[in-house]
Amino acid sequence: MRPGSRVRLLDRNAGRVFGWNEDGAERALKLNRDKLEELQYKLYADGRFGLLIVLQAIDGGGKDGTIRKVMTAFNPQGCTVTSFKEPSKEELKHDFLWRIHKRVPPRGEIGVFNRSHYEDVLIARVSKLVPKDVWSRRYEQINEFEAMLRRNDIHIVKLFLHISRDEQKKRLEERVREPHKRWKFDPSDLEKRKQWNDYREAFEAMLARCSTQHAPWYMIPADRKWFRNLAVSEILVRELEKLKLRFPTPSYDPRKIRIR
Repeated sequence: MRPGSRVRLLDRNAGRVFGWNEDGAERALKLNRDKLEELQYKLYADGRFGLLIVLQAIDGGGKDGTIRKVMTAFNPQGCTVTSFKEPSKEELKHDFLWRIHKRVPPRGEIGVFNRSHYEDVLIARVSKLVPKDVWSRRYEQINEFEAMLRRNDIHIVKLFLHISRDEQKKRLEERVREPHKRWKFDPSDLEKRKQWNDYREAFEAMLARCSTQHAPWYMIPADRKWFRNLAVSEILVRELEKLKLRFPTPSYDPRKIRIR
């Protein structure tokens, strides 16, 4: 998303694959996971940057699957996944970014947000949890927060997984039908499905108002899971390579070291 541009989330775009087929995508994904493993090792050794990956999508959009299929490349010693649920009583006593800031990764490590601070301009807006004058100010507050992180060498990659209404229907039906997936289904998901158009408008506003030079949004066509995984892995490889990571120079002369 170019900063300042507008977006329309059309269902027909959710199934785009840009010429890829599943077999080719799976092979490329494997290569990218190998690259991500190497880049994470270098990120840790370098120690100058942290990487924050933000995943947002409507219910059934594939956030969990993306983490399982792509983020498995990362060593869990240096990668933390945080799923933001309904705020606790303690969290509600603070500003909406308080609980978010605590989970931002340190330099040298990777943090993955499964949902994020953007819920405060999504569900808070659609379900009218706060007045309009409150949630409408949050776009700029989020931009300022992310700019501050970027100035402190936390690189932010924001990924919006775009699925169509028909694909969401299939995935929700699968959750009800398959016994091992029923735990993921909540009847309240059907109420949220009725708010599809409201959520689409909220996502469009989020993308338009919070895609910045320091933290742009990437929109991923996500109806086909194999293409979603490939696209996410490609973006992460590219963004990590932009950091021009390097191994630190040792404080000793390795040529003089003799281990007996």
